[in-house]
Amino acid sequence: MLKRLRDRKGTRASAASLYATAVERARSAEFYTAGGVPDTLDGRFELIALHAFFVLRRLQQDPGRTGDLAQSLFDAMFDDMDRCLREMGAGDLGVGRRVKFMASSFLGRIKAYEEGLDGDDRALRAALGRNLYGTVDAPAGGATAMVRYTRDQIAALQAQPLDDLMRGRVRLEARFALPARSG
Repeated sequence: MLKRLRDRKGTRASAASLYATAVERARSAEFYTAGGVPDTLDGRFELIALHAFFVLRRLQQDPGRTGDLAQSLFDAMFDDMDRCLREMGAGDLGVGRRVKFMASSFLGRIKAYEEGLDGDDRALRAALGRNLYGTVDAPAGGATAMVRYTRDQIAALQAQPLDDLMRGRVRLEARFALPARSG
């Protein structure tokens, strides 16, 4: 019984570390400046969701081994969203409903990103554009750069040992850059 409690505590700690790394990377200024993602609550949520998706996708490659960690990462993300909404002054009665909507939206994004990754770059570009940019126009090359960044990040995570992720260590090392302009 004590071992299970220790294991659960360790899993939560690893998930918190993975989530913190995803948030840190999602807050990188280049996404908002060069990438043109709106520096709004929605834009920030979208980038956190994208980076959490990267980690969850890697964890899903061995769900028997990593299922608890993936669930703990999901829980950590939405516990943080709940806390942030409360800190911003959202009423207690509405927070649960908003977090539930955000979680449902995140699951939809996972599906769209998976389909995009399984398809061609146009499908992925459409999913990223729809979610990251919403009602604003992406800068020239912004959505294309996000497609490249997404594929590079997925490849970089694929090369990382699952044991590292199980210990809460992840490297989100792909760099975001707009394509060079010709002419």
